[in-house]
Amino acid sequence: MTASKFHSSQPLHSKNPCGGMPSKFRNTIPSEHFPAEKDRYVLYVNAVCPWAHRAVIALALKGLGDVIQVVEVDARDPIHGWYFSGHRGPESDPIYGVRWLKELYLKANPSYTGRITIPVLWDKQRGTIVNNESADIIRIFISAFDQLLPPERREANKGPAALIPDHLQSEIDKLNSWVYDTVNNGVYKIGFATSQAAYDEHITRLFHSLDRLENHLSEQGQHPYLFGQHITEADIRLYTTLIRFDVAYYALFKCNIKMIRMDYPRLHAWLRRLYWDEGPETAGGAFKKSTQFEVIKRGYASVTVGNGVVPAGPLPHIMPL
Repeated sequence: MTASKFHSSQPLHSKNPCGGMPSKFRNTIPSEHFPAEKDRYVLYVNAVCPWAHRAVIALALKGLGDVIQVVEVDARDPIHGWYFSGHRGPESDPIYGVRWLKELYLKANPSYTGRITIPVLWDKQRGTIVNNESADIIRIFISAFDQLLPPERREANKGPAALIPDHLQSEIDKLNSWVYDTVNNGVYKIGFATSQAAYDEHITRLFHSLDRLENHLSEQGQHPYLFGQHITEADIRLYTTLIRFDVAYYALFKCNIKMIRMDYPRLHAWLRRLYWDEGPETAGGAFKKSTQFEVIKRGYASVTVGNGVVPAGPLPHIMPL
């Protein structure tokens, strides 16, 4: 589901759509070849994928729905990769009419031999991929198109309410780094571990980091969100893993030492606040509206694990606020 999300000493599982080699397309916006323009770019996503999910949330929080087209590639073949099935999205790509995401990769680079991953930020004018690294895409959405937005939605005018406030950028970068390695990516290192030793190593690191996050939220000025009173990029990046934790990773990836809802009261409160809030802070419910629990559960059961059996619980998928 993303191009550079499985930096591990362990071999990559062939069925894992969330990991792979480092992203090949790392252009930015604005730049010489990719200016910030309305109706020029397309974001290809999938509702199961946490890496695509965080790009969707960033786009919604910024109010870029009228600037950037979003298209869901709604199915994945274990051999040929992502494709348009018509079940939740279009039956073919609305731009070029192709069925397989691989065809867009080859249009961007006819000699491309890497993994076919999402999210993908596509330039309709140049007919190529701008970027397929979710961390880059989030940063692009946060500020690259601000000139096209009303003044009050531009990062430079938000002060402490910015998604990456200047005075917090270093701290946000540091937290993002270890959360990525041990939590966002950590669940995949556990779920696709090929030895008991690898599993034991990575599950220990995962729950150490969850304990660390729980403690972080208890510190002065570090709640209700990870860095205080306003949502930051760090909240977006952690949310898409933890909202999947109890419903998918706990059972299907054997991340089953603790549950968020049972064992981490501060993280649980943080997660529910993000999900249930439909006010201005979440741009009218960006987290809730983009989270499809049944789709996520079916996706992990049938695509990632491979046997197609969908766990019944936990119920409810998320507790009331």
